[in-house]
Amino acid sequence: MDRDPRAPWAPFQLAAGCCAIAFVVLLVLALVLDFIAPPPVDGAVPTLEFIARNKPVYVAEQLLWTVPNILAVPVFAALFLACAPAAQGVARGLALGGALVGGLSWALILAIPVTSRGSLVLVYLSDRYAGAADDAARQRISAAAEALIAENNTPAVAGVLSAAGILLMSVAMVRGGLSRAVGWLGIAAGALGLLAEALRYLVPALYGGYGLLMWAWFVAVGIVLIRLGRKRRRAPAARV
Repeated sequence: MDRDPRAPWAPFQLAAGCCAIAFVVLLVLALVLDFIAPPPVDGAVPTLEFIARNKPVYVAEQLLWTVPNILAVPVFAALFLACAPAAQGVARGLALGGALVGGLSWALILAIPVTSRGSLVLVYLSDRYAGAADDAARQRISAAAEALIAENNTPAVAGVLSAAGILLMSVAMVRGGLSRAVGWLGIAAGALGLLAEALRYLVPALYGGYGLLMWAWFVAVGIVLIRLGRKRRRAPAARV
C-alpha cells in the first residue's frame, strides 16, 4: 500500500488555506480602523498632530496593514505544491514563477517602512515633534516626516510584483486544472493590479477595485487549499 505522495503536504496546505483567509480578515480590520480614524495622506504637520491625538488606533492600523503580509507567503508555496504535480511544461514554470514572485513580493513588503496609509516610523517622529524644544527642531522633524509621506505616496515595486505573482500563479491554476474558476478570478485580479499600480494616482478607483478582487482571490484560494488538504488527509492509500 502506497500513500499519495502529495499527502504529506496536506497539513501545510490546510495551514496555508487558513493563512489566506486570516490575511484578508486582518486587512479588513485595518480598513475598519481606517474608516474610524482616517489618517492624513499628505502634509507632515497635520499627520504628526493626527498621530499624537489617535496613537493607539493609528499604531494598530499600521500593524494590521503590515504584519499580515507574511501570511501570504505560505499561500503561494502551497499553491505551487498543489499545481506542480498536475502541471506540465509552461504551466509548471508559471507556477514556479508565481510562487517565487508572489511569495517574495509579500515578504519584501515587510521591509518597506510605509504602508500607503502611513508608517510606524511616523509614530516615533510624532513623539519627537510633540516634545521638540523649538521651531528649528520641529522643522527638522517635519522634514523627515515629509520624506516618509512622499515615499508613502509613491508606487512601490513590491506592489507590482505582488500583482504579477497573482497573475502568474492564476494562469498556472487554469492551465493545470486546479480550480479554473479561482484561476480566472486571479487572472482578473492580477491584470487589474498591474494596471492599478501603474495608474495608482491617475485613476485611484482602479486600486480599490484591485484590492477587492485580490481579497476575493485570497479567500477563494484559502477555501481551495483547505478542501484540498482535507481531501488528501482522508484519501486512502493507493494499491500497488
